[in-house]
Amino acid sequence: MAEEQNGPQEWEAGAEPVGQRLWERDQELRSVDQAVDRLCREFAAGGLKIGELLVFSGSPGIGKTSMLEQVRRIAGARQDSTVLFARGSERQRREPFRVLRQLLLPVLSDLTEVEVEEVFGSWHNIVAPAIGLAPPSDEVERIDPQSVRDGLDFVITQLAPRRAPLVVIVDDLHAVDQESLTWLASFAVRARELPVLLVFAYRHEFEEESRALAQQIHERAARKHELLPLNPVSVAAIVHGEFAEADDAFCRQVWAVTAGGPYDTVALLREVRDQNLEPVEENSPRLRDLAAAARGEGRDYWLDKLGTTVLQFAWAAALLGTEIKEDLAGRICGQGPAQSGESVQALRRMRVLTSQPNGRLEFVHPLIATSIYQSIPPGVRTGMHGIAATAIENSGGSLLSSSCHLLETHPGEGDDVIVRKLRRAAAENLAIGAPEAARRCLERALNEPPDEEDQAEVLYELACASLLTDPEATANQLRRAIDMDNGLSPDLRVEAVFRLSEVIAHSGDLSAAAALCLDESERAPEGPGRIRLLVAHLLYTALQRDEEDGPGRAERVRRLVAEVDPDSEVAHPVRALYAWDLTLRGGSAADALRAAEDALVDGRLPRGLGWTNTTWNFELPALLGLCFAYNDELARAEKLFSSAILEFEIAGWSGAHRGFAYFLMGYARLRRGFLPEAEDFLRRGLRIADRMGTGLPLTWNLVGALIDTLLARGRDHEAWEIAVKYRFLPPYHQTALLLPDVATIYGKLLISRGDYGMAVEVLAETGTRLDKRGWRSTVHAPWAGYLAVAMAHLDLPSARKNGEDAVARAMVSGSPSAIGTALRLAASVWEGVHAVELLQEAVGWLGRSPASYEHAHAMVDLGAALVQVGRSLEAAEHLYQGMELAKHCGADGLEVRARNVLASAGLQPSRPPVPPKDALNPQEWEVARLAVRPLPPQRIAEELGIPLGIVKQRLAAVHRKLGTGPEGLADALGMPTDGPGQAG
Repeated sequence: MAEEQNGPQEWEAGAEPVGQRLWERDQELRSVDQAVDRLCREFAAGGLKIGELLVFSGSPGIGKTSMLEQVRRIAGARQDSTVLFARGSERQRREPFRVLRQLLLPVLSDLTEVEVEEVFGSWHNIVAPAIGLAPPSDEVERIDPQSVRDGLDFVITQLAPRRAPLVVIVDDLHAVDQESLTWLASFAVRARELPVLLVFAYRHEFEEESRALAQQIHERAARKHELLPLNPVSVAAIVHGEFAEADDAFCRQVWAVTAGGPYDTVALLREVRDQNLEPVEENSPRLRDLAAAARGEGRDYWLDKLGTTVLQFAWAAALLGTEIKEDLAGRICGQGPAQSGESVQALRRMRVLTSQPNGRLEFVHPLIATSIYQSIPPGVRTGMHGIAATAIENSGGSLLSSSCHLLETHPGEGDDVIVRKLRRAAAENLAIGAPEAARRCLERALNEPPDEEDQAEVLYELACASLLTDPEATANQLRRAIDMDNGLSPDLRVEAVFRLSEVIAHSGDLSAAAALCLDESERAPEGPGRIRLLVAHLLYTALQRDEEDGPGRAERVRRLVAEVDPDSEVAHPVRALYAWDLTLRGGSAADALRAAEDALVDGRLPRGLGWTNTTWNFELPALLGLCFAYNDELARAEKLFSSAILEFEIAGWSGAHRGFAYFLMGYARLRRGFLPEAEDFLRRGLRIADRMGTGLPLTWNLVGALIDTLLARGRDHEAWEIAVKYRFLPPYHQTALLLPDVATIYGKLLISRGDYGMAVEVLAETGTRLDKRGWRSTVHAPWAGYLAVAMAHLDLPSARKNGEDAVARAMVSGSPSAIGTALRLAASVWEGVHAVELLQEAVGWLGRSPASYEHAHAMVDLGAALVQVGRSLEAAEHLYQGMELAKHCGADGLEVRARNVLASAGLQPSRPPVPPKDALNPQEWEVARLAVRPLPPQRIAEELGIPLGIVKQRLAAVHRKLGTGPEGLADALGMPTDGPGQAG
C-alpha cells in the first residue's frame, strides 16, 4: 500500500525541483534505496525480524527535510509498502502525542472493526485516546505513561504484519513532543523484530530532557548519515539552475557567504532575484549583506516581503505549527475567508506556504516557520496565543491543543476562566497518559493565580499529576497543600494525607507513613475519613519488618472491627485488615477465612475496595487474597489476583501496581505448585521493577518469591545468582515485606548452599522477631521447620525440638498444607520408623491441600525413608507418584532425586524422561515452530489455515508439555530465534 505523495511542490532547502536528485546526496540516496529494497524483498520472502533504523542528522538548513521528502517518494513508489510520515514542530512540542497522532491516525482510522479488535486487543481504552482515535474513558482518572507505551508496542506489533512492510518517517525529531519521542526511542530498540524501516532526521539541538533519548536512537541506528555542506561545484550548479548567465566568480562568492548550506543558498538566490541583481562578479560584494538579511529574516524583512496583511496571516500560521487550517489561521489574525484566501495565495507565490492534498497548509521549510514566528513582536505574540486558544476551542478543537497556547500567555491576571480551562486540560492529559503535560497546565494555573480558596486544591491536583512519575515532587506538593492556611476542605485534606502516606510508604519508609496517618487521624473529626486514616496507619505498621507492639496493634484492629458499623462503607476494609491479622497470628484458618469472607460482598470485592479504586490502599485487596492463599483457598486467591492484573491493564497502570499483581499471582502459583507459571509471572513482575529503579519494596518481594520458586525447581545455583544480582541479603530494614518472609527464604537459600551456621543465625533471628510481634503463621514464615533442617547439622536434639515446635504451630491453624509441610520438615531430622510415620502423616495432610509441589516433595521423602527401613516395594509406589507429580509441577530437581532413589534401591525406574520436545505431536510441533519465529496466534492460524481457537488450544498444550511460557519456548525446543524459517 503506497502513500499518496503530499510533499511540497516547490523547492525546499536545497532540493532540486520535484523528481530530480539532490546535490551531493548520492551515497545517502543509495543507502535509502538499499534499506527500502531490503525491507520489501525480505518481507516478500517471509521475513518478519527485518527491521532497521536509518538516521540523517546535521545543522539547520543542511537538507534534512529535502532528503526525507526523497525518502517518502522512494518508499511510496513501492506498491508493496505502507509509508507513515510525521514532522516535529517547535510550536507544538508541548502537545502530548502529537507526532504519534500524525503518524498513526491515518492508518489506524482506516482499519475495519474486526481489524481494530485484533490490532488493539485489550489496549483500546489506553491507546486510542492517546492517539486521538477515541475520547478518554470516563472510568479512568489517570493513565500510567508506561502503559500507553506498552499498549503502543502491542498495537504496532499487531499492525506491522497487516500493513507490512512499514516505512515510518519522522522529520525534525529534535522538535517532537516528549511523549512521542519517548516511545519512538523505545520502539527503535525493538523495531528490528518487525518488518519496519524507521527513518529519522534531526538537528543536534535536543532539549536537555530529550538528549538521552536522542543518544539512544543514534546508537541504535544501523545506517547513520551526517549531512555535510555542499562543495563549490554543487553550489555553482544550483546558481546556474536559477541564473544560467551567472559567472564563476559570482558562484564562488555565493558558496563563500553561505558556507555551502543548501537552505541559505536557495534563500540568497531568492533575494538576488527579488532585488533584480545581475549575477556577475561586480555584484558579489552585495551578496554578504543579502545573505545576512535572508538568514536573519526579522520583522522588517518579512514586512517588506509580504506586507502587513499577508504577514499577519503568516504569523497566525506560524503559531499553529504544522497541518494548518486556513479558516482557523484566518480567525486568529482577524481575516475573513476572502482575505485569508488572498493571503494564502500570496504566501504560496512567495514560497512560504504550500498546500497538502488533505486541504491543510504547511510551511515550505521549518526554518521559515521559525523565522516568521520569531519575527512576531513579543507582546503581539502573547496576545495572539490567547486568541489562538479561544479560536481553537470555539472551532471544536481539543482542549489539549488550545491549552498549549494558554501556556504561552502571561500569568498574573487572576483570570478564573483560564484557571478552569487549564485544570480541565490537565485532567484530560492525565486521562491519556501525559502527566508532564498535565503538570505544565497546573503550574501555569498556579501562576495565574487561582482564587485564594482554590490554590490548595490546584496544588493538590498538581501533586496527583506527578503521582505515577515523580513521587518526590508529589510528596512536596502534597505537603504544601496540606500546610496552607486557607487550605483544603476536610474531605480533600484526608485524601491528600492519604496520598502522601502512600507515596512515603511505597518509597520504603513505612514508619513515617504510619506516623503521618496516626497524627492526622487524631485531628480528623469522627467519620469515614478518620477510620480511613486509622486503617492506613494500622496497615503500614503491620507491613513493617519490625514492630514495637504487634499484639497491641492486633488488639486495636480487633476493637476497630467491633466499633465500626457493619453496614458502613468502611466495614469491609477494616474486616480485610482483621482477616490478614488473624492469618499472620497463625490462629484458626477457619476463623481467618470467615473474616475474609465477611470483607467481601457475594464473594466479590465490594465497591470502594477494588484494585484501582483510589479510596483505599491497593494493599487491602492484596492482603485479602493472601489470606485465601495462606489458608489453602488458592482458587479464591487466584481469582482475585487475576482480576487485579486485568483491572490494572484496563486502567493503564503498568508500573508498580501491575508488577505487584504479577508477584501475587506468581506467589499463588508457587503455593499451588505450578512452578513454571510462577516463575513466568515473577520474572514479568521483576522486569517491571527493574525499569522502575533499585531497592524498591516490589523488587524484594519479587526476588524473594522467585528465589523460592527456583529452589523448588532444583535450580539452586540460579537462585543464588539472582540473590547476588539483587543483593538479597540482610538487613532488610523498613522494606515493605508481604509474602513470603524474605528472611526465611534467605535462610532456605543458605541451607541449599550448605552454609548451615549462617542459616541457623538468620532463621533464629527471624523466629525471635516474628514471635515478638505475635506472628506465628508457618506459611508466611516456615522458619521453625527450616531452622530444624539447618540445625540438624550442628545440634540434632535441638533440631528435633524445633521440628516439633513447627508442627505444633501448624496444628493450631488446622491448615492442611501448613501441617503437612511442617511434618515433612520435622521428618527430615529423623531416621527410621519415626521419620516414616511423620512423612506418612505429612502425605495424608498434603493430599487434602492444593499444594501439589509440597505433596510431591513429601511423597518422594516418604519413598526414600521407606527404602532406608527396607520397605522397597512399598516405597516404589510413593516414589513413582511423587516423581510424576514433581514432573507435573516442573520440579526438575525433585524428579531427578526420585529417579535416583529408585535406581539406588534396585528398583526399576520409569523410562528415562522423554525430551520435552519429543512429547509434542506433529500438530503441536507445527504451531510451536511458528510461535518461535515469533508469529502471533492470528498469523499462525492464517498460515496453517485452521481456526484461531484450535491454534490457541495447541499452543496451550505446547506450553503445558514443555513447562515454559512463550519466552522460554525456543530454548525448550532447542530452536534458534534469530531468523524466520529456521526452527524445526
